[in-house]
Amino acid sequence: MVQEQAREQRGERASVVIVGTGFSGLGMAIRLKQAGIHDFLVLEKSDGLGGTWRDNTYPGCACDVPSLMYSFSFEQNPAWSRLFAEQHEISDYLRYCADKYRIHEHIRYGTEFTGAEFDEDSATWRISTADGTEYVARALVSGVGALHIPSYPEITGLDSFQGEVFHSAQWNHDYDLTGKRVAVIGTGASAIQFVPRIAEQVERLHLFQRTPPWIQPKPDRAVPERIRRWFRRVPGLQRLARAGVYWLLEARFLAVFSQRLRPWSERLSKQYLRSVVKDPELRAALTPDYAIGCKRILLSSDYYPALNRDNVDLVTSGVQEVRERSVVTGDGAEHPVDAIVFGTGFHVTDAFDHLDIVGREGRKLQDAWRDGMEAYLGITVSGFPNLFFLLGPNTGLGHNSVVFMIESQINYVLSCLRPICRDAIDHLDVRQQVQDDFNREIQGKLTGEVWSQGGCRSWYLDENGINRTVWPGGTWRYWLRTRKADPADYEIVARGRR
Repeated sequence: MVQEQAREQRGERASVVIVGTGFSGLGMAIRLKQAGIHDFLVLEKSDGLGGTWRDNTYPGCACDVPSLMYSFSFEQNPAWSRLFAEQHEISDYLRYCADKYRIHEHIRYGTEFTGAEFDEDSATWRISTADGTEYVARALVSGVGALHIPSYPEITGLDSFQGEVFHSAQWNHDYDLTGKRVAVIGTGASAIQFVPRIAEQVERLHLFQRTPPWIQPKPDRAVPERIRRWFRRVPGLQRLARAGVYWLLEARFLAVFSQRLRPWSERLSKQYLRSVVKDPELRAALTPDYAIGCKRILLSSDYYPALNRDNVDLVTSGVQEVRERSVVTGDGAEHPVDAIVFGTGFHVTDAFDHLDIVGREGRKLQDAWRDGMEAYLGITVSGFPNLFFLLGPNTGLGHNSVVFMIESQINYVLSCLRPICRDAIDHLDVRQQVQDDFNREIQGKLTGEVWSQGGCRSWYLDENGINRTVWPGGTWRYWLRTRKADPADYEIVARGRR
Protein backbone atom coordinates (compact mmCIF):
# COMPACT_ATOMS: atom_id res chain seq x y z
CA MET A 1 0.00 0.00 0.00
CA VAL A 2 2.81 2.42 0.92
CA GLN A 3 4.61 1.62 -2.36
CA GLU A 4 1.40 2.19 -4.37
CA GLN A 5 0.83 5.58 -2.69
CA ALA A 6 4.43 6.60 -3.35
CA ARG A 7 4.12 5.54 -6.99
CA GLU A 8 0.89 7.52 -7.34
CA GLN A 9 2.53 10.62 -5.90
CA ARG A 10 5.54 10.32 -8.21
CA GLY A 11 3.37 9.63 -11.20
CA GLU A 12 4.85 7.77 -14.13
CA ARG A 13 8.35 7.33 -15.48
CA ALA A 14 9.21 7.52 -19.15
CA SER A 15 12.21 8.02 -21.36
CA VAL A 16 10.65 11.16 -22.80
CA VAL A 17 7.92 13.50 -21.57
CA ILE A 18 6.37 15.88 -24.09
CA VAL A 19 4.32 18.90 -23.04
CA GLY A 20 1.40 19.93 -25.24
CA THR A 21 -0.69 18.36 -28.00
CA GLY A 22 -0.63 20.98 -30.72
CA PHE A 23 1.34 20.52 -33.93
CA SER A 24 4.62 20.51 -31.96
CA GLY A 25 3.79 17.98 -29.26
CA LEU A 26 1.74 15.73 -31.50
CA GLY A 27 4.35 15.78 -34.25
CA MET A 28 7.10 14.90 -31.76
CA ALA A 29 5.04 11.99 -30.41
CA ILE A 30 4.34 10.60 -33.87
CA ARG A 31 7.97 10.81 -34.96
CA LEU A 32 9.07 9.02 -31.78
CA LYS A 33 6.73 6.17 -32.63
CA GLN A 34 7.97 6.08 -36.21
CA ALA A 35 11.51 5.82 -34.82
CA GLY A 36 10.51 2.84 -32.68
CA ILE A 37 10.55 4.78 -29.41
CA HIS A 38 7.34 4.04 -27.50
CA ASP A 39 8.37 4.88 -23.95
CA PHE A 40 7.03 8.43 -23.84
CA LEU A 41 4.20 10.42 -22.30
CA VAL A 42 2.42 13.56 -23.44
CA LEU A 43 1.07 15.97 -20.82
CA GLU A 44 -1.98 17.99 -21.86
CA LYS A 45 -3.62 20.53 -19.55
CA SER A 46 -6.97 20.38 -21.34
CA ASP A 47 -9.39 17.51 -21.85
CA GLY A 48 -8.76 17.50 -25.59
CA LEU A 49 -5.84 17.83 -27.98
CA GLY A 50 -5.08 20.52 -30.53
CA GLY A 51 -3.35 23.39 -28.73
CA THR A 52 -4.02 26.72 -30.43
CA TRP A 53 -6.46 25.10 -32.85
CA ARG A 54 -8.47 23.69 -29.96
CA ASP A 55 -8.57 26.90 -27.95
CA ASN A 56 -9.27 29.47 -30.66
CA THR A 57 -12.84 29.01 -31.85
CA TYR A 58 -13.79 32.61 -32.58
CA PRO A 59 -15.94 33.33 -35.66
CA GLY A 60 -13.88 33.23 -38.83
CA CYS A 61 -10.88 31.53 -37.22
CA ALA A 62 -8.71 30.16 -40.01
CA CYS A 63 -5.10 29.70 -41.03
CA ASP A 64 -3.30 32.45 -42.95
CA VAL A 65 -0.90 29.92 -44.50
CA PRO A 66 -2.09 27.81 -47.47
CA SER A 67 -3.55 24.50 -46.35
CA LEU A 68 -1.09 22.47 -48.41
CA MET A 69 1.71 23.75 -46.18
CA TYR A 70 -0.24 23.48 -42.94
CA SER A 71 0.08 19.76 -42.36
CA PHE A 72 2.84 17.30 -41.57
CA SER A 73 4.90 16.36 -44.61
CA PHE A 74 4.56 12.69 -43.66
CA GLU A 75 0.77 12.92 -43.28
CA GLN A 76 -0.54 15.26 -45.94
CA ASN A 77 -4.25 15.91 -46.05
CA PRO A 78 -5.85 15.59 -49.51
CA ALA A 79 -9.26 16.61 -48.16
CA TRP A 80 -8.72 20.29 -47.33
CA SER A 81 -11.92 22.01 -48.45
CA ARG A 82 -10.34 25.47 -48.87
CA LEU A 83 -7.02 26.94 -49.92
CA PHE A 84 -6.77 28.35 -46.37
CA ALA A 85 -8.19 25.86 -43.87
CA GLU A 86 -10.58 26.95 -41.16
CA GLN A 87 -10.16 26.11 -37.49
CA HIS A 88 -12.51 23.13 -37.38
CA GLU A 89 -10.73 21.38 -40.27
CA ILE A 90 -7.30 21.87 -38.72
CA SER A 91 -8.59 20.60 -35.38
CA ASP A 92 -10.12 17.57 -37.12
CA TYR A 93 -6.83 16.92 -38.91
CA LEU A 94 -4.87 16.87 -35.64
CA ARG A 95 -7.36 14.45 -34.08
CA TYR A 96 -7.11 12.24 -37.18
CA CYS A 97 -3.31 12.13 -36.82
CA ALA A 98 -3.58 11.23 -33.13
CA ASP A 99 -6.04 8.45 -33.96
CA LYS A 100 -4.04 7.03 -36.85
CA TYR A 101 -0.78 6.85 -34.92
CA ARG A 102 -2.44 5.80 -31.64
CA ILE A 103 -1.10 8.73 -29.65
CA HIS A 104 -4.09 8.93 -27.28
CA GLU A 105 -2.73 6.05 -25.18
CA HIS A 106 0.34 8.17 -24.40
CA ILE A 107 -1.55 11.38 -23.52
CA ARG A 108 -2.36 12.31 -19.95
CA TYR A 109 -5.27 14.73 -20.31
CA GLY A 110 -6.13 17.25 -17.61
CA THR A 111 -2.48 17.37 -16.57
CA GLU A 112 -1.08 20.90 -16.49
CA PHE A 113 2.70 21.18 -16.63
CA THR A 114 3.97 23.72 -14.10
CA GLY A 115 7.72 23.13 -14.03
CA ALA A 116 10.61 20.71 -13.92
CA GLU A 117 13.92 20.24 -12.13
CA PHE A 118 16.95 18.40 -13.45
CA ASP A 119 18.30 15.82 -11.03
CA GLU A 120 22.03 15.64 -11.73
CA ASP A 121 22.55 12.46 -9.72
CA SER A 122 20.11 10.43 -11.80
CA ALA A 123 20.28 12.60 -14.95
CA THR A 124 16.50 12.82 -15.04
CA TRP A 125 13.91 15.58 -15.15
CA ARG A 126 11.43 15.61 -12.28
CA ILE A 127 8.36 17.18 -13.77
CA SER A 128 5.71 18.87 -11.66
CA THR A 129 2.04 19.38 -12.51
CA ALA A 130 -0.81 21.50 -11.17
CA ASP A 131 -2.39 18.58 -9.29
CA GLY A 132 0.83 17.77 -7.44
CA THR A 133 1.67 14.65 -9.41
CA GLU A 134 5.33 14.26 -10.39
CA TYR A 135 6.58 12.60 -13.56
CA VAL A 136 10.16 11.47 -14.14
CA ALA A 137 11.84 11.40 -17.54
CA ARG A 138 15.26 11.16 -19.12
CA ALA A 139 14.36 13.94 -21.56
CA LEU A 140 11.79 16.74 -21.61
CA VAL A 141 10.36 18.27 -24.80
CA SER A 142 8.36 21.48 -24.58
CA GLY A 143 5.72 21.76 -27.28
CA VAL A 144 3.65 24.47 -25.61
CA GLY A 145 4.41 27.15 -28.18
CA ALA A 146 3.99 30.87 -27.57
CA LEU A 147 0.44 31.61 -28.68
CA HIS A 148 -1.46 30.15 -25.76
CA ILE A 149 -1.55 32.76 -22.97
CA PRO A 150 -3.98 35.58 -23.91
CA SER A 151 -2.67 39.09 -23.42
CA TYR A 152 -4.94 41.73 -21.89
CA PRO A 153 -3.97 45.41 -21.86
CA GLU A 154 -4.07 47.27 -18.58
CA ILE A 155 -7.06 49.62 -18.82
CA THR A 156 -8.32 51.79 -15.99
CA GLY A 157 -11.79 50.79 -14.81
CA LEU A 158 -12.04 47.50 -16.71
CA ASP A 159 -13.06 45.66 -13.54
CA SER A 160 -16.02 48.02 -13.14
CA PHE A 161 -17.56 47.16 -16.52
CA GLN A 162 -21.02 45.65 -16.11
CA GLY A 163 -21.29 44.07 -19.55
CA GLU A 164 -19.66 40.98 -21.09
CA VAL A 165 -15.86 40.81 -21.47
CA PHE A 166 -13.82 38.09 -23.17
CA HIS A 167 -10.70 37.52 -25.29
CA SER A 168 -10.83 36.15 -28.82
CA ALA A 169 -8.85 33.09 -27.64
CA GLN A 170 -11.55 32.42 -25.01
CA TRP A 171 -14.61 33.20 -27.09
CA ASN A 172 -17.88 33.11 -25.18
CA HIS A 173 -20.22 31.30 -27.56
CA ASP A 174 -23.00 31.42 -24.97
CA TYR A 175 -23.20 35.21 -25.29
CA ASP A 176 -25.28 36.30 -28.28
CA LEU A 177 -23.85 39.41 -29.93
CA THR A 178 -26.92 39.92 -32.09
CA GLY A 179 -28.23 43.45 -31.73
CA LYS A 180 -25.55 44.37 -29.18
CA ARG A 181 -23.23 47.36 -29.06
CA VAL A 182 -19.76 45.83 -29.10
CA ALA A 183 -16.29 47.25 -28.52
CA VAL A 184 -13.42 45.38 -30.16
CA ILE A 185 -10.02 46.35 -28.79
CA GLY A 186 -7.12 45.34 -31.01
CA THR A 187 -6.65 44.94 -34.76
CA GLY A 188 -4.31 41.96 -35.00
CA ALA A 189 -4.52 38.65 -36.83
CA SER A 190 -7.51 37.39 -34.84
CA ALA A 191 -9.51 40.63 -35.00
CA ILE A 192 -9.32 40.92 -38.75
CA GLN A 193 -10.91 37.47 -38.96
CA PHE A 194 -13.75 37.85 -36.44
CA VAL A 195 -14.62 41.53 -37.04
CA PRO A 196 -16.20 40.86 -40.48
CA ARG A 197 -18.26 38.00 -39.02
CA ILE A 198 -19.68 39.83 -36.02
CA ALA A 199 -20.14 43.13 -37.88
CA GLU A 200 -23.05 41.50 -39.69
CA GLN A 201 -24.96 40.72 -36.49
CA VAL A 202 -24.21 43.50 -34.00
CA GLU A 203 -26.14 46.77 -33.76
CA ARG A 204 -22.92 48.80 -33.61
CA LEU A 205 -19.27 47.86 -33.56
CA HIS A 206 -16.62 50.23 -32.20
CA LEU A 207 -13.22 49.04 -33.37
CA PHE A 208 -10.41 50.53 -31.29
CA GLN A 209 -7.19 50.64 -33.29
CA ARG A 210 -3.79 51.57 -31.90
CA THR A 211 -1.79 51.13 -35.10
CA PRO A 212 -3.14 49.90 -38.45
CA PRO A 213 -1.74 46.61 -39.76
CA TRP A 214 -0.44 46.03 -43.26
CA ILE A 215 -3.07 43.93 -45.00
CA GLN A 216 -2.96 42.07 -48.29
CA PRO A 217 -5.88 40.29 -49.97
CA LYS A 218 -6.35 36.64 -49.04
CA PRO A 219 -6.59 34.44 -52.13
CA ASP A 220 -8.93 31.98 -50.47
CA ARG A 221 -11.42 29.79 -52.28
CA ALA A 222 -12.95 26.33 -52.13
CA VAL A 223 -10.83 23.45 -53.40
CA PRO A 224 -12.81 21.67 -56.17
CA GLU A 225 -13.72 18.08 -55.46
CA ARG A 226 -11.95 16.95 -58.61
CA ILE A 227 -8.67 18.35 -57.25
CA ARG A 228 -9.16 16.59 -53.92
CA ARG A 229 -9.95 13.42 -55.80
CA TRP A 230 -6.70 13.67 -57.77
CA PHE A 231 -4.75 14.31 -54.57
CA ARG A 232 -6.21 11.14 -53.05
CA ARG A 233 -5.47 9.05 -56.14
CA VAL A 234 -2.01 10.43 -56.89
CA PRO A 235 -0.17 11.29 -53.63
CA GLY A 236 2.84 12.52 -55.58
CA LEU A 237 0.69 15.20 -57.17
CA GLN A 238 -0.07 16.76 -53.81
CA ARG A 239 3.60 16.68 -52.86
CA LEU A 240 4.41 18.49 -56.09
CA ALA A 241 1.73 21.11 -55.40
CA ARG A 242 2.99 21.50 -51.84
CA ALA A 243 6.54 22.07 -53.09
CA GLY A 244 5.29 24.77 -55.43
CA VAL A 245 3.44 26.53 -52.60
CA TYR A 246 6.51 26.28 -50.38
CA TRP A 247 8.77 28.05 -52.85
CA LEU A 248 6.13 30.69 -53.57
CA LEU A 249 6.05 31.47 -49.85
CA GLU A 250 9.85 31.57 -49.72
CA ALA A 251 9.77 34.07 -52.59
CA ARG A 252 7.36 36.13 -50.49
CA PHE A 253 10.15 36.51 -47.95
CA LEU A 254 12.26 38.32 -50.52
CA ALA A 255 9.31 40.41 -51.72
CA VAL A 256 8.55 41.66 -48.22
CA PHE A 257 11.83 41.76 -46.38
CA SER A 258 14.43 42.73 -48.98
CA GLN A 259 15.34 46.42 -49.09
CA ARG A 260 14.91 46.52 -52.86
CA LEU A 261 11.51 44.84 -53.15
CA ARG A 262 9.85 46.08 -49.95
CA PRO A 263 8.57 49.35 -51.49
CA TRP A 264 6.87 47.30 -54.20
CA SER A 265 5.03 45.26 -51.55
CA GLU A 266 3.96 48.45 -49.78
CA ARG A 267 2.59 49.91 -53.00
CA LEU A 268 0.55 46.78 -53.69
CA SER A 269 -0.91 46.85 -50.18
CA LYS A 270 -1.80 50.54 -50.44
CA GLN A 271 -3.33 49.98 -53.85
CA TYR A 272 -5.53 47.24 -52.38
CA LEU A 273 -6.60 49.58 -49.57
CA ARG A 274 -7.49 52.35 -52.07
CA SER A 275 -9.51 49.94 -54.18
CA VAL A 276 -11.71 48.91 -51.25
CA VAL A 277 -11.95 51.91 -48.92
CA LYS A 278 -13.20 55.01 -50.77
CA ASP A 279 -13.61 57.30 -47.76
CA PRO A 280 -10.34 59.30 -47.68
CA GLU A 281 -10.50 59.90 -43.92
CA LEU A 282 -11.04 56.22 -43.14
CA ARG A 283 -8.39 55.22 -45.66
CA ALA A 284 -5.86 57.54 -44.04
CA ALA A 285 -6.59 56.01 -40.62
CA LEU A 286 -6.01 52.53 -42.06
CA THR A 287 -2.71 53.41 -43.75
CA PRO A 288 0.35 52.23 -41.74
CA ASP A 289 3.13 54.73 -41.15
CA TYR A 290 5.82 52.11 -40.62
CA ALA A 291 7.70 49.76 -42.96
CA ILE A 292 5.87 46.68 -44.15
CA GLY A 293 7.13 43.50 -42.45
CA CYS A 294 7.98 45.27 -39.19
CA LYS A 295 4.82 43.73 -37.79
CA ARG A 296 3.04 40.61 -38.96
CA ILE A 297 1.52 41.10 -42.41
CA LEU A 298 -2.13 40.08 -42.36
CA LEU A 299 -4.21 38.44 -45.08
CA SER A 300 -7.89 39.31 -45.46
CA SER A 301 -10.34 40.09 -48.23
CA ASP A 302 -13.30 40.95 -46.00
CA TYR A 303 -11.79 43.13 -43.24
CA TYR A 304 -11.68 46.42 -45.17
CA PRO A 305 -15.18 45.88 -46.61
CA ALA A 306 -16.47 45.34 -43.04
CA LEU A 307 -15.11 48.73 -42.02
CA ASN A 308 -17.14 50.34 -44.80
CA ARG A 309 -20.35 49.27 -43.06
CA ASP A 310 -22.58 51.98 -41.57
CA ASN A 311 -22.69 50.20 -38.19
CA VAL A 312 -18.90 50.00 -37.81
CA ASP A 313 -16.80 52.84 -36.36
CA LEU A 314 -13.01 52.87 -36.44
CA VAL A 315 -11.72 54.65 -33.31
CA THR A 316 -8.09 55.77 -33.27
CA SER A 317 -7.97 58.17 -30.32
CA GLY A 318 -6.91 55.49 -27.84
CA VAL A 319 -8.71 53.89 -24.91
CA GLN A 320 -8.41 56.00 -21.79
CA GLU A 321 -10.70 54.13 -19.40
CA VAL A 322 -13.65 51.78 -19.12
CA ARG A 323 -16.77 52.69 -17.19
CA GLU A 324 -19.71 50.54 -16.13
CA ARG A 325 -21.40 50.67 -19.53
CA SER A 326 -18.97 52.44 -21.84
CA VAL A 327 -15.46 52.89 -23.18
CA VAL A 328 -13.93 56.35 -22.96
CA THR A 329 -11.26 57.42 -25.45
CA GLY A 330 -8.40 59.86 -25.20
CA ASP A 331 -10.42 62.66 -26.80
CA GLY A 332 -13.01 62.38 -24.01
CA ALA A 333 -15.66 60.71 -26.16
CA GLU A 334 -17.78 58.07 -24.43
CA HIS A 335 -18.86 55.00 -26.39
CA PRO A 336 -21.75 53.07 -24.79
CA VAL A 337 -21.26 49.31 -25.23
CA ASP A 338 -22.79 46.05 -24.04
CA ALA A 339 -19.70 43.91 -24.56
CA ILE A 340 -15.94 44.22 -24.92
CA VAL A 341 -13.99 41.73 -27.03
CA PHE A 342 -10.20 41.78 -26.86
CA GLY A 343 -8.23 40.89 -29.96
CA THR A 344 -4.95 41.79 -28.31
CA GLY A 345 -2.89 38.69 -29.00
CA PHE A 346 -0.77 36.62 -26.66
CA HIS A 347 2.20 36.70 -24.32
CA VAL A 348 5.08 35.73 -26.58
CA THR A 349 8.49 36.92 -25.37
CA ASP A 350 7.45 36.18 -21.77
CA ALA A 351 5.48 33.01 -22.51
CA PHE A 352 7.67 30.85 -20.24
CA ASP A 353 7.94 33.21 -17.28
CA HIS A 354 5.24 31.36 -15.35
CA LEU A 355 7.06 28.03 -15.49
CA ASP A 356 9.49 26.90 -12.79
CA ILE A 357 12.23 25.14 -14.77
CA VAL A 358 15.50 24.45 -12.94
CA GLY A 359 18.58 23.07 -14.69
CA ARG A 360 22.09 22.17 -13.58
CA GLU A 361 23.45 23.60 -10.33
CA GLY A 362 20.03 25.01 -9.48
CA ARG A 363 20.01 27.45 -12.41
CA LYS A 364 16.52 28.71 -13.18
CA LEU A 365 15.35 29.31 -16.73
CA GLN A 366 14.07 32.77 -15.73
CA ASP A 367 17.60 33.66 -14.60
CA ALA A 368 19.15 32.28 -17.78
CA TRP A 369 16.69 34.41 -19.77
CA ARG A 370 16.86 37.47 -17.53
CA ASP A 371 18.25 39.57 -20.39
CA GLY A 372 15.96 37.96 -22.96
CA MET A 373 15.12 34.42 -23.99
CA GLU A 374 17.57 32.68 -26.28
CA ALA A 375 18.48 29.16 -27.28
CA TYR A 376 20.72 27.35 -29.71
CA LEU A 377 18.74 26.97 -32.93
CA GLY A 378 15.73 27.88 -30.80
CA ILE A 379 15.87 24.33 -29.40
CA THR A 380 18.41 23.82 -26.60
CA VAL A 381 19.57 26.05 -23.73
CA SER A 382 22.96 25.76 -22.06
CA GLY A 383 22.73 24.49 -18.48
CA PHE A 384 19.52 22.57 -19.13
CA PRO A 385 20.54 19.09 -20.32
CA ASN A 386 18.10 16.91 -22.26
CA LEU A 387 15.60 19.78 -22.46
CA PHE A 388 14.30 20.69 -25.90
CA PHE A 389 12.03 23.48 -27.08
CA LEU A 390 9.86 23.31 -30.17
CA LEU A 391 9.08 26.73 -31.66
CA GLY A 392 11.50 28.24 -29.17
CA PRO A 393 13.19 31.66 -29.40
CA ASN A 394 13.76 33.12 -32.89
CA THR A 395 12.04 30.34 -34.81
CA GLY A 396 8.81 32.15 -35.62
CA LEU A 397 7.96 33.18 -39.18
CA GLY A 398 6.25 35.96 -41.05
CA HIS A 399 6.16 34.39 -44.50
CA ASN A 400 5.88 30.60 -44.43
CA SER A 401 4.43 27.72 -42.40
CA VAL A 402 5.58 27.18 -38.82
CA VAL A 403 4.73 23.51 -39.31
CA PHE A 404 7.77 23.30 -41.59
CA MET A 405 9.90 24.81 -38.81
CA ILE A 406 8.37 22.44 -36.26
CA GLU A 407 9.23 19.40 -38.38
CA SER A 408 12.80 20.64 -38.82
CA GLN A 409 13.12 20.96 -35.04
CA ILE A 410 11.53 17.57 -34.42
CA ASN A 411 14.08 15.89 -36.71
CA TYR A 412 16.88 17.64 -34.82
CA VAL A 413 15.49 16.68 -31.41
CA LEU A 414 15.00 13.11 -32.57
CA SER A 415 18.70 12.87 -33.45
CA CYS A 416 19.41 13.84 -29.83
CA LEU A 417 16.82 11.55 -28.27
CA ARG A 418 17.87 8.36 -30.06
CA PRO A 419 21.15 7.87 -28.11
CA ILE A 420 19.45 8.95 -24.87
CA CYS A 421 16.62 6.45 -25.25
CA ARG A 422 18.90 3.57 -26.14
CA ASP A 423 21.10 4.37 -23.11
CA ALA A 424 24.13 5.26 -25.22
CA ILE A 425 24.51 8.59 -23.44
CA ASP A 426 23.53 9.96 -20.07
CA HIS A 427 22.79 13.51 -21.11
CA LEU A 428 23.83 16.26 -23.51
CA ASP A 429 24.07 19.98 -22.85
CA VAL A 430 24.72 22.61 -25.51
CA ARG A 431 27.97 24.47 -24.97
CA GLN A 432 27.50 28.06 -23.78
CA GLN A 433 29.93 29.37 -26.39
CA VAL A 434 28.01 27.64 -29.18
CA GLN A 435 24.76 29.14 -27.95
CA ASP A 436 26.30 32.61 -27.59
CA ASP A 437 27.86 32.52 -31.05
CA PHE A 438 24.58 31.47 -32.62
CA ASN A 439 22.60 34.24 -30.96
CA ARG A 440 25.18 36.89 -31.86
CA GLU A 441 24.82 35.74 -35.45
CA ILE A 442 21.01 35.85 -35.31
CA GLN A 443 20.81 39.23 -33.62
CA GLY A 444 23.39 40.61 -36.04
CA LYS A 445 21.11 39.69 -38.93
CA LEU A 446 18.03 41.04 -37.19
CA THR A 447 19.45 44.36 -36.04
CA GLY A 448 19.75 45.89 -39.48
CA GLU A 449 16.47 44.52 -40.80
CA VAL A 450 12.90 45.77 -40.83
CA TRP A 451 11.86 43.85 -37.70
CA SER A 452 14.04 46.05 -35.53
CA GLN A 453 14.25 49.24 -37.56
CA GLY A 454 10.84 49.50 -39.20
CA GLY A 455 9.56 52.39 -37.12
CA CYS A 456 7.11 50.29 -35.12
CA ARG A 457 6.93 48.21 -32.02
CA SER A 458 5.54 44.70 -32.31
CA TRP A 459 5.10 41.51 -30.31
CA TYR A 460 8.24 40.25 -32.04
CA LEU A 461 10.27 42.41 -29.64
CA ASP A 462 10.89 41.95 -25.94
CA GLU A 463 10.83 44.74 -23.34
CA ASN A 464 14.36 45.74 -24.36
CA GLY A 465 13.38 46.10 -28.01
CA ILE A 466 15.25 42.96 -29.07
CA ASN A 467 13.66 40.54 -31.52
CA ARG A 468 13.36 37.21 -29.74
CA THR A 469 10.70 35.78 -32.03
CA VAL A 470 11.52 35.74 -35.75
CA TRP A 471 13.92 33.61 -37.77
CA PRO A 472 15.84 36.06 -40.00
CA GLY A 473 15.97 34.20 -43.26
CA GLY A 474 14.55 31.53 -45.49
CA THR A 475 13.21 28.40 -43.85
CA TRP A 476 15.36 26.26 -46.12
CA ARG A 477 18.40 27.68 -44.35
CA TYR A 478 16.98 26.62 -41.02
CA TRP A 479 16.24 23.15 -42.39
CA LEU A 480 19.86 22.79 -43.49
CA ARG A 481 21.09 23.65 -39.99
CA THR A 482 18.73 21.30 -38.15
CA ARG A 483 18.94 18.08 -40.16
CA LYS A 484 21.00 16.46 -37.39
CA ALA A 485 22.64 17.58 -34.15
CA ASP A 486 26.40 18.01 -34.29
CA PRO A 487 28.00 16.28 -31.25
CA ALA A 488 30.73 18.92 -31.22
CA ASP A 489 28.13 21.51 -30.21
CA TYR A 490 27.37 19.65 -26.99
CA GLU A 491 28.92 18.47 -23.75
CA ILE A 492 28.00 14.78 -23.88
CA VAL A 493 28.24 12.45 -20.91
CA ALA A 494 28.25 8.75 -21.74
CA ARG A 495 25.95 6.45 -19.77
CA GLY A 496 27.52 5.42 -16.46
CA ARG A 497 30.42 7.92 -16.71
CA ARG A 498 29.13 10.75 -14.57
